[in-house]
Amino acid sequence: MLKRRMLLSVLTKHKAFSNQIEILQKKHFSIYFSTAIYYHLFIMKTDKNYKSLSKLISLVLRHKPEVIGLTLDENGWADCEELVSKLNSHNKHLLFSMEDLVYIVDSDNKSRYKISEGKIRANQGHSINVDVELAQRVPPDILYHGTALRNVPSLMEFGILKQSRLYVHLSDKHTTASIVGERHGAPFVFKIDAKKMYTDGHLFYLSENNVWLTKHVPPEYLISS
Repeated sequence: MLKRRMLLSVLTKHKAFSNQIEILQKKHFSIYFSTAIYYHLFIMKTDKNYKSLSKLISLVLRHKPEVIGLTLDENGWADCEELVSKLNSHNKHLLFSMEDLVYIVDSDNKSRYKISEGKIRANQGHSINVDVELAQRVPPDILYHGTALRNVPSLMEFGILKQSRLYVHLSDKHTTASIVGERHGAPFVFKIDAKKMYTDGHLFYLSENNVWLTKHVPPEYLISS
């Protein structure tokens, strides 16, 4: 009983928790039972749940905001509160909060998202036409691109295309490129003569999460590694 009272004391001091507990109480649940329900549904989200939520947020902010009825501005920003509300409307049992959103952004190991002044956007990876205000940069002499081994003949012929995205994604680290390649099968990493590309007039950009971007890597700049 003492542990339950301590848990209740902590949770009810948090606005998001106390609001949800109040809703459950209106449905004639006891205060302790309401706390227990909310604790398990809201606080005890697993890493698997957060991974699924992160994938949905990525889909919404990079490719299909209309899936949940969200609108992005011309620079890819969405209102955080609206995103949270739309996600909860999309899944009535989600109980997704602003705290969850901040957790997903802060714990993302690739820093895919940025929150600023109550708004959120993906740093890169868009297929929809938004301007994320990328700064042109002089690239390192060598950059890397990870792909599946089966794609090598096509890339050697046509170069690296942006496909459905706005840019080709490149890394300044061989290990990072190799990890990307592993997602698609047996990995293969290309070295890219970025210095020569830049000298020849190709533009490079650096996203806020340190992904190098360019529109196309022609095959003559590829060096197999």
